[in-house]
Amino acid sequence: MFRTAVRSMAMAAPSRKSLTIGLIPADGIGREVIPAARDAIVAVKSELPDLKFIDLLAGWETFTRTGTALPRDTVQILKEECDCALFGSVSSPSRKVAGYSSPIVALRKELDLYANIRPVVSVQDTSRVDLIVVRENTECLYVKEENLIQTEKGKEARATRLITERASSRIGRIGFELAKARPRKLLTIIHKSNVLSVTDGLFRESVRGVPALSDGKYDDVNIEEQLVDSAVYRLFREPQIFDVMVAPNLYGDIISDAAAALVGSLGVIPSINAGDNFVMGEPVHGSAPDIAGKGIANPVASIRSAALMLRHLGYVSAADKIDKAVNDTLAPAKLLTPDLGGTASTTQVTEHIMGLIKEQYK
Repeated sequence: MFRTAVRSMAMAAPSRKSLTIGLIPADGIGREVIPAARDAIVAVKSELPDLKFIDLLAGWETFTRTGTALPRDTVQILKEECDCALFGSVSSPSRKVAGYSSPIVALRKELDLYANIRPVVSVQDTSRVDLIVVRENTECLYVKEENLIQTEKGKEARATRLITERASSRIGRIGFELAKARPRKLLTIIHKSNVLSVTDGLFRESVRGVPALSDGKYDDVNIEEQLVDSAVYRLFREPQIFDVMVAPNLYGDIISDAAAALVGSLGVIPSINAGDNFVMGEPVHGSAPDIAGKGIANPVASIRSAALMLRHLGYVSAADKIDKAVNDTLAPAKLLTPDLGGTASTTQVTEHIMGLIKEQYK
């Protein structure tokens, strides 16, 4: 079952009387799949506090209309009024555009969502793929400090890569917590310190140093290491050797996308961006402009992200019901969107999952 991969993330169920969720569809298919995630949450509302949803703006299209990809109102409402949020997808241009920067990267920094947790699990055979990529979410090349200069030999581009002991240690702690609660208790550190001995070397040493500061809490967790290129190779050849993978920002992004190919599609891979005080669900897929508006986007990643977010907040039973409905939809392989080889629409898959959730309450 998909839920076994992340059960260890659940916190104690809070005693709050209400749950306010920010909805940020952003661009492309985000506007089609975030409503499906909202429907899933509403379907389990009997197990949740009073629900309130707030629609918020961000993204490339917001930038083209207003001149900012992440309005200050969005950030302020998230900080002051919301308990959590769901983010869809963003269509960031591949070229430099003056005044534009990715809103999801900015949100992670604004809310200090330092851990991007991405479970990847085979629906029908978890013995093949059942792993979690734990991606550091605030540093590496994603600090976006780039410079382009003209030299006598032509243009020269340089980017600053930031790795700190603090960020590496706290993402390592998240990784150890997840690994400790899983049956295999295996943590694999992903790096390239044979080449990047200073930056990746600090990441490797910082993660390895977490157990020494934990008074024996993680003594039962086995630690392994993989160079990132070798890790990608072995991920495709023998994915079953991995359990929890902890990586710097860029490596974690690439590895989790690659792992999605092992389970059918990016359209089924969820994630949460988690910090100490806030959590935001986010499907791993992009904005998919080639299919946006056609009604064929896979809603599963967003629905699973909603469940992952609820689980992290402590609403385990509600999350279990959503995950079970998704599993029972995907496992028979009878109702699939085109990315999984089927012909079903976004609406058909969403309605089928909602029906299965409701059946669990009968």
